[in-house]
Amino acid sequence: MALEYLQIAEMVAREKDIEKEQVLEVMEQAIQMAARKKLAAELGLQPLELTVQAHIDRVSGDVHIKRLTQVVKMVMEVLSPEEARTAVREGREPEMRPACDKRGYPLKSNPSQILLAEAQKINPNVQIGEFLMEDLPAKYFDGRVAAQAAKQVIFQKVKDVERAKELEVYKDAVGTIISGIIKRADFNGALIDLGRAEAWLPKDETIQRETFKQGDRIRAYIYKVNPQARGPQIFVSRTHPQFLVELFKEQVPEIQNGTIEVMGAARDPGFRAKIAVKSYDRNLDPVGACVGIRGVRVQAVTTELQGERVDIIEWSPNAAEFLVRAMQPAQVSKVVLDEDDNRIEVVVPQDNLSLAIGRRGQNVRLASILTGWDIDVMTDAEESERRTNEYNVLSSNLMQNLDVDEVLARLLIAEGFRSIDDLLKVGAEEISTIEGLDLGIAQELQNRAQTAITAAAERLAKLGVTEELKAMPGMTADLIVALGEKGIKTLDDLGDLATDELQEMLPAGLLNDKQAQKLIMAARQHWFAEEEDDEDDVEATPAETAQPAATA
Repeated sequence: MALEYLQIAEMVAREKDIEKEQVLEVMEQAIQMAARKKLAAELGLQPLELTVQAHIDRVSGDVHIKRLTQVVKMVMEVLSPEEARTAVREGREPEMRPACDKRGYPLKSNPSQILLAEAQKINPNVQIGEFLMEDLPAKYFDGRVAAQAAKQVIFQKVKDVERAKELEVYKDAVGTIISGIIKRADFNGALIDLGRAEAWLPKDETIQRETFKQGDRIRAYIYKVNPQARGPQIFVSRTHPQFLVELFKEQVPEIQNGTIEVMGAARDPGFRAKIAVKSYDRNLDPVGACVGIRGVRVQAVTTELQGERVDIIEWSPNAAEFLVRAMQPAQVSKVVLDEDDNRIEVVVPQDNLSLAIGRRGQNVRLASILTGWDIDVMTDAEESERRTNEYNVLSSNLMQNLDVDEVLARLLIAEGFRSIDDLLKVGAEEISTIEGLDLGIAQELQNRAQTAITAAAERLAKLGVTEELKAMPGMTADLIVALGEKGIKTLDDLGDLATDELQEMLPAGLLNDKQAQKLIMAARQHWFAEEEDDEDDVEATPAETAQPAATA
């Protein structure tokens, strides 16, 4: 019987592909659990009140069972039987209390603990924290009930070891492509048999129009692995952008060896995708390498993705150049970058507008995801009209505030002075460098700008606009006056507005949609700060109110 334990452990380890030592440890746990139950039943105790240790000799296979009694300063016992059961359910140590007899005197020992003085009568060299060990006969593991209990524990523990190993394997596989066979498919998704485990493909992670039936072979991308009691839960996707990237890695050796790097990918699954690539070899065309001879490489990827069309774009560190390439096949006339708002205006010819936007906004959406910029698409005519309106508003404000003609106003705008505030941010010498202006004219312009701002401040004082509103980033004298005249005098007044409401009450061209939205969100910031303060006050209230009661 002794060698039989070693033979069983070796057989299970080989069959389940786990370490023999792990199987032997599981068997030891099962033996000590069965022995503890039998000993507890014999003594009329709860199993938790006993400590039993089992060891299987790794050479002979002999089983040694010992009862352990811990040496302590004070003998403790579980608070109550209910607490013992609750602690087992919750997987924690039970709450303890000093163990006493019926008369209230501290106990010298109980089934699992013994006082130092009593323990030294048995073993003079024993110290606190050590254990007295008593050999138990083999009968505490013999018997049908004990054997059945051990069998169940071994089965469960080996299963746990298997699951832990599977979890480690598939956690490392996150970000890779797996292949499996459809085990079950319904309207919620598909269950995939991977051989040693199963993966779940949710319906919203499948390519549109794609259907599966039992027995179909499928490839997918592992994007998440969750540990579960019944084994690792593996989630896979066929719509993830990284699935596209991994497919190109398989087809293009230059990506595998690092000569070409994939810089980003965006997909409209089943319809169209864009992928940006960069070559570290100046003699290697990254786009041509990904396309392959006669398109064989990109065609293999397209076939796997149910005919999804893939645009391969050469990456560029220049944001404008990269965006122009990302907007292909549309031709771009002009690009205007707004780095503060992470926004790009793309101007295209009228006959390229539908191509630039794409079906259901597909082309511009994928280009936006790929580049990381918000993109506004407009035609040459729309851009020209917008610029004209904007120039008219800006020049009208400068003409009115500085008492200058249209020619000078437009000259200042062309040099970057879009408002009277801008004229006061630089020295008169810098303004005098503009062609046709001298230092005297520059100083006069600044004097008029200062006078206009002072007049605006006086008007604001009468209107009652708060200092908090005036101090907001992006506020100009013209904008503050326009808001005050419309009754917007506080941050709350501005925060209560919608973007279109703010646009309607201001002169045309003073703010665009993005600027108006940004201004409103900035005005609302103090609301969120107040909410956080209120939450802190609520959390602090119980402690604050409890203190006087404790004092009383």
